[in-house]
Amino acid sequence: MTPGSLPSSMQFTADGKLKHFLTIEGIPPLLLEEILDRSQQFVSLPDKAQVQAPLLRGKTVMNLFFENSTRTRTTFELAAKRLSADLVNMDIRTSSTTKGESLLDTIRNLEAMGCDMFVVRHSSSGAANFIARYCAPHISVLNAGDGRHAHPTQAILDMLTIRQYKGEFTPLRVAIVGDIKHSRVARSQIHALTTLCTGEVRLIAPKTLIPQGIEKMGVTVYNEIEKGIKDVDVVIMLRLQHERMKTALLPSVREYYARYGLTEERLQLAKADAIVMHPGPVNRGVEIDSRVADGSQSVILQQVTNGIAVRMAIMSMVMGSR
Repeated sequence: MTPGSLPSSMQFTADGKLKHFLTIEGIPPLLLEEILDRSQQFVSLPDKAQVQAPLLRGKTVMNLFFENSTRTRTTFELAAKRLSADLVNMDIRTSSTTKGESLLDTIRNLEAMGCDMFVVRHSSSGAANFIARYCAPHISVLNAGDGRHAHPTQAILDMLTIRQYKGEFTPLRVAIVGDIKHSRVARSQIHALTTLCTGEVRLIAPKTLIPQGIEKMGVTVYNEIEKGIKDVDVVIMLRLQHERMKTALLPSVREYYARYGLTEERLQLAKADAIVMHPGPVNRGVEIDSRVADGSQSVILQQVTNGIAVRMAIMSMVMGSR
């Protein structure tokens, strides 16, 4: 399975609406803005109105998480329930895939149960694309994170958070700091930020954690956090993904924090009203100091709150195209 196994155009119906949501790449700016607008509408709803939204009543959503998750799985579950969908959480650890059943056979069996949407998280890049290519035509697939490839709903909730605090993207300088090489979130964020015409997107990491040729995506690379963070409006911190590192890419976690950890002192190099973000899970004392994570400039918990509204918006838009 490879990320390119499904053309980005196949995300859309013939009239340009969302059929699947697999990647930010290829989504037109106006559609991206429409997703953000719909998401904000759900944020603005009173809690009671969110819980009673009937937009997916009679639809069945299956959460297929082949990889561990807390925030993403929970927010997708809450989003489906608040849209009145019937929700099935598949426990992959006890499914037939552990007995040797192929992914395609698993999908065929789930289709036979009458589902309408798969929410997929998988450790292999391209898994969501693979399922979208081979599933029944009436089923929509939402990518909840696949390997190093993409995490599009995370990028959307990040963009919504930035827009809530900063308004327009064009004048902004945004810094993404950390393990860029192994991060599906970073790739989706870069696509979203450049699509929204962000003034400057900076990547800050050791050379060993920067993918070769990533400058072609329209970003500027810094290997020193002090230079890269200077005068930025938004700082997005990423965790070290040790589980995806096949070789030792860092001398030690302690040295990484000493050189790249976001401390109160380093944050002072950014603009005075800069916001601090993190897609989670947060590793305190590794990529960020607790005083920053819990400080007045942190919007990390707002990101989590926005995750429910964003997933409600995308689910309703995808099913609305049916």
